[in-house]
Amino acid sequence: MDISVVIPLFNESESLPELCGWITQVMQANRFSYEVILVDDGSTDDSWKFIEEKSTQDNCFKGIRFQRNYGKSAALNEGFRMSNGEVVITMDADLQDSPDEIPGLYKMIIQDGFDMVSGWKKKRHDPIGKTIPSKFFNWITKKVTKIKLHDFNCGLKAYRKNVVKSIEVYGEMHRYIPVIAKWSGFRKIGEKVVEHRARKYGVSKFGIERFINGFLDLMSIMFVGRFGKKPMHFFGTLGVIVFFIGFCIWVYLGIAKFFFQVYDMTKRPIFYLGLVSIFVGTQLFLTGFIAELITRNAPERNHYLVEKRTGF
Repeated sequence: MDISVVIPLFNESESLPELCGWITQVMQANRFSYEVILVDDGSTDDSWKFIEEKSTQDNCFKGIRFQRNYGKSAALNEGFRMSNGEVVITMDADLQDSPDEIPGLYKMIIQDGFDMVSGWKKKRHDPIGKTIPSKFFNWITKKVTKIKLHDFNCGLKAYRKNVVKSIEVYGEMHRYIPVIAKWSGFRKIGEKVVEHRARKYGVSKFGIERFINGFLDLMSIMFVGRFGKKPMHFFGTLGVIVFFIGFCIWVYLGIAKFFFQVYDMTKRPIFYLGLVSIFVGTQLFLTGFIAELITRNAPERNHYLVEKRTGF
């Protein structure tokens, strides 16, 4: 199968008929073998009713329905797990992503050799209250991750099959799939300018809180990606440094007391700084030690991605 299209959705019954018809038209015009996986993230409207009818009429369309709303990351992860195409393309269900971009994205994966291609909505049809924070968010993410993309949060993306089968998307990490892919060893990440259409039906499902959550998720994923399998390197190093600072302070105070007859140490702020430093340093070191024990005993402790084997 050439392409799997994974579409997470929540209350998009108005746009689904037009979107599905548009995708079918593009696929047939380019003679792709394909499947469309519609993941209903706990919709309360008639979205699932349409999906059931569509999957009965056309076996290229498949549906997954969650018991409740789990979020976009969970929907994408389940869609990735069920996909069979050599190229997996994701898009939003609100018609702001154009299915006409599918052939170009497919070409960049198959012919140009990219592991992943992210869409860039260079010209956006959104209010300034969304575009300005989004630009700032993308700038920060690009600087921190060293991935040269302009639009990390664009829903229109294409992946080589082994990419989506090798990563796990959870929480609200869908914004950082390029980062997750990079940490998994897929470094051929490209970008394509895509059409961004004005919303035709419904309202946006995301508020301003997504930018706050986005930065928290960025910190989390950078930490897990770098220290997930070696937490002692972070907590242990930090703990030793803080403990050493406290130890040096106490050595200084000891010398001051016994050699220079300086008394009433407990009335000096530096005494408490040294005490707190030793305590905090010890706690950080023990945190790293415990985290290391948990990591060593985790079932996935030796889960590594092997690209090729030969001679076995």
